Amino acid sequence: MSKSARDFFSKEEVDLIVNTIAAAEKLTSGEIRLHVEDSCKKNVLKRAEEIFVKHKMHKTAERNGVLFYLAVKTKDFAIAGDSGIHEKVSQAFWDNINKLVLEHFKEGKFTEGLCKGIALCGEQLQKYFPHKANDKNELSNEVSFSK
Repeated sequence: MSKSARDFFSKEEVDLIVNTIAAAEKLTSGEIRLHVEDSCKKNVLKRAEEIFVKHKMHKTAERNGVLFYLAVKTKDFAIAGDSGIHEKVSQAFWDNINKLVLEHFKEGKFTEGLCKGIALCGEQLQKYFPHKANDKNELSNEVSFSK
């Protein structure tokens, strides 16, 4: 039986992901989160968008939140971004990050894939939403979990 969402990553892996989010957010005013759950029983992007709203990621000042979503048992992955980002980037922005993450996932390197994708997201967001001296962390960097 596959691991549940809460047991999928070790504490060290979760810490690495959280630290990667913090480092990515030092480049940009964008806000990045990871949500992990057991199963996705609907369209994966729709589910990611539900979690995005549940975590109030659409409430950032510049509407520049990004959610990485992973359902471990059904092997579903999506990235959801807010309207402020969509106004400035093309679909290729999302496709490139998604492709990078999935390449690592195919090799079973989930932590590495997420960290590389999160880092790339921060680098790319920096072009449109550079970090400002007065930036505050509007959303938790902690990984969130549900069943």
